[in-house]
Amino acid sequence: MNQPNHPAGADDQLIYIVDDDAPLREAISSLLRSVGMRVAAYPSVAAFLAQPLQAVASCLLLDVRLQGVSGLDLQAELNRDGVALPIIFMTGHGDIPMSVRAMKAGAIDFLAKPFRDQDLLDAVHVALQADRARRQRDGALHELTARYATLTPREREIMALAARGLMNKQIAGEVGTSEITVKIHRGNAMRKMAARTFADLVRMAEALGVHAHPH
Repeated sequence: MNQPNHPAGADDQLIYIVDDDAPLREAISSLLRSVGMRVAAYPSVAAFLAQPLQAVASCLLLDVRLQGVSGLDLQAELNRDGVALPIIFMTGHGDIPMSVRAMKAGAIDFLAKPFRDQDLLDAVHVALQADRARRQRDGALHELTARYATLTPREREIMALAARGLMNKQIAGEVGTSEITVKIHRGNAMRKMAARTFADLVRMAEALGVHAHPH
């Protein structure tokens, strides 16, 4: 399953439900729809995986004990595939080891059936907020990476050395050019990266994992 990476609109959201208990699945769907949320409900992991994820803020309400592939197995598969979908586990058999395993693997919450409607809504709210924030971060990094791709090799080198804390004169010595040329390249890098200040450029280098290689 591919993870869409374009950012979601502020009000666009979708709650996925995977539970083989049809009455419960419908009850949860109705509850979420009653507070204005969009829902996509599935009776099995296979049915869920057969559909592509939508590029909107989302979370997954997932039953732990499913026939065939379990909820924990699905969580492991999504983690392996790099799909960063917040998961809220639901179980009628709330054993502690299972809960701990799910939370260690990144679950947002773990609800023991029967749970209060408000507890479910609260957990969904937290999960959606987390996914929305992640999508904004991913979108910003994607934009930053696109800007970085416009830099020349020398501009990238000087950006990395400057971010390491070297002065223009030191950078000139490192790369074997004049201080004036370093200033020009550094200015070009800041303009192309849309860095308003040198501190901005340093933060961008850190976010991109840009490191200068010693000569």
